[in-house]
Amino acid sequence: MSGRYVLAAGGTGGHLFPAEGLAGELLSEGGKVHLVSDARAEAFAGRFSEIETHHVRAAQLGGGAAHAAHAIGELAIGTLQARRLLRRLAPACVIGFGGYASIPTMLAAVSLGLPTLIHEQNAVLGRANRLLAPRVRRIATGFPSTAGLRPADHVRTSHTGNPVRPAVLALARTKYRAPQRGGPIELIILGGSQGARIMSEAVPPALAALPTRLREMLRVSHQARPEDLPATEAIYQKNRIHAEVLNFFTDVPERLARAQLAICRAGASTLAELAAVGRPAVLIPYPHATDDHQAVNARAFAEAGAGWVIEQPELRPDTLALYLENLLGDCTGMGNAAQRASDLGRPDAAAHLARLAIELGLSSWQHGQAA
Repeated sequence: MSGRYVLAAGGTGGHLFPAEGLAGELLSEGGKVHLVSDARAEAFAGRFSEIETHHVRAAQLGGGAAHAAHAIGELAIGTLQARRLLRRLAPACVIGFGGYASIPTMLAAVSLGLPTLIHEQNAVLGRANRLLAPRVRRIATGFPSTAGLRPADHVRTSHTGNPVRPAVLALARTKYRAPQRGGPIELIILGGSQGARIMSEAVPPALAALPTRLREMLRVSHQARPEDLPATEAIYQKNRIHAEVLNFFTDVPERLARAQLAICRAGASTLAELAAVGRPAVLIPYPHATDDHQAVNARAFAEAGAGWVIEQPELRPDTLALYLENLLGDCTGMGNAAQRASDLGRPDAAAHLARLAIELGLSSWQHGQAA
């Protein structure tokens, strides 16, 4: 069933990448897709010329009384804007991906009686989705077990996995080659969509402390914040480590496919992409994530045998260097971890989520016809 679908998402990659995966699937099914988010989503819209992007007012809840009052006012205005938009579009289904920018659209959809579905990427239900979960018709999850769901919600919940970007899906299950003695070692170091200073403070000195034989084999792709670029590049150059250091890589999927090990945060989209391509990772969860959800994500990934977790307070260059030396010398262990990561991958996640959205829209249409 083709139709019009509205995706509501916060403006960060963690929310937008799964939305992009679903959008691609719905477009391939002949659907029309509209995205409602904040201004940060403009780059997303350029990936698909067929997608129309809309903005509604929203603000993050929490903080002091003045901030809370402002946020509630913005939410009320945004919900009215979203109601007008949804009345005009008359979508078959409205799908939310979390983030405060998704709340007005999803509340408007619920108030209009439209078919609604939310997708939670993390192993802990986010604040926006926690507010919406009791109100929507269906809930989809990225992890098999999601903390924060009420017992009453489970009957409406399906584990779909996390949709990944089409560019990542195209490289799914690219053959993994474990590091071989004397051969190049491809590392990718990512700090999430906003970058992470700790990656530039701890990882380059750790790589510099590796034995010369290992250091000479490294081929490093390192994402760093703009203000950290000069110091990070200087460490690599001083220690003759072959490294490309940029604030943003436009070809992350290809670099993941080349990588033999990732050192990264534990956002849900990052882990979904690692699993889709089948790459092991040393995970350093962001310690200030809401409800510590990155730590929960990382534990699930590591407990499946797909990677290893180092808590940020424990991350020191000397201990990381020793850890990496042992890890890179264990070809069998690295290969096994890559296989476990691949086993976690859900290349059908976007298709599964699309089926839920289409079935919701079809069911609502049939109900309307019967009435």
